[in-house]
Amino acid sequence: MPNSQYEYRGICINGFLMLFIQIATAVLAVWLIKSGSTFQSAIGIIISLLWAIAVKGYIMLEPNESMVLVFFGKYSGTFYKVGYHWINPFLTTKKISLRIRNLDVDPIKVNDKVGNPILIGLVLVWKIKDTYRAVFDLDSRGTNINASTQTFVAIQSDAALREVAGKYAYDDEHGQEHELTLRGGGEEINDQLEHKLNERLAMAGIEVVEARINYLAYAPEIAAVMLRRQQASAIISAREKIVEGAVSMVKLALNRLEEDNVVQLDNERKALMIGNLLVVLCADDAAQPVVNAGN
Repeated sequence: MPNSQYEYRGICINGFLMLFIQIATAVLAVWLIKSGSTFQSAIGIIISLLWAIAVKGYIMLEPNESMVLVFFGKYSGTFYKVGYHWINPFLTTKKISLRIRNLDVDPIKVNDKVGNPILIGLVLVWKIKDTYRAVFDLDSRGTNINASTQTFVAIQSDAALREVAGKYAYDDEHGQEHELTLRGGGEEINDQLEHKLNERLAMAGIEVVEARINYLAYAPEIAAVMLRRQQASAIISAREKIVEGAVSMVKLALNRLEEDNVVQLDNERKALMIGNLLVVLCADDAAQPVVNAGN
């Protein structure tokens, strides 16, 4: 459905000016009614009825507020002028806030791409952009417009978060560093989440200003197992660095011994020395030296 929103172009008078006119009209009506003439009294009564109807035309808007106007079921436009005004009293008004709002979605349990249960939360910044859609495309019977849009945003945010979380793994468990993950995706994951939310919320005239994942963790039932896996991966990575450095140091030591003619070692002695150096360099505890007093 195309955007049918447009600004109200009908009758609009400054509220304070109209209030002054109404006070003067009220004085005139009282004078006519009390004049004693039947004709003048009838005119005074008619003026009083019109005065009572005109009272319903006063509206007041603060900054970043709007008012959708309906004339006997027909959309007449959206009123944006800030201040105190008087409009056609036969218009039905529905006030809508255009201010930015926050929504903190509590962490929900979902399964990631590989089936691991995770907890993921979202913080969302949004506002109403199309007042026509917010009023006429969103069912708000029994509640006010602002409450119904808040509920709609909460439900759709939950659905979009589940959809995005189900497309990616929590972490690169199998060493596929090039694959996008929830933990390492960063801005790219947030951009996709914002895109999905805009797709879902646009039907109600709502614009997403910003959407970010603010909580991400494994579910309690597998958190301990995954923590041990992460610790094991960290230990293996550290060991790889230690071994790489130890091999480099052993190579340097052997080369220096040969270059400086300190000692000539055959292959058997070199292998023994390499083994001893690797034990010293790779061991967690300090090595205990053994002095060989033999040949």
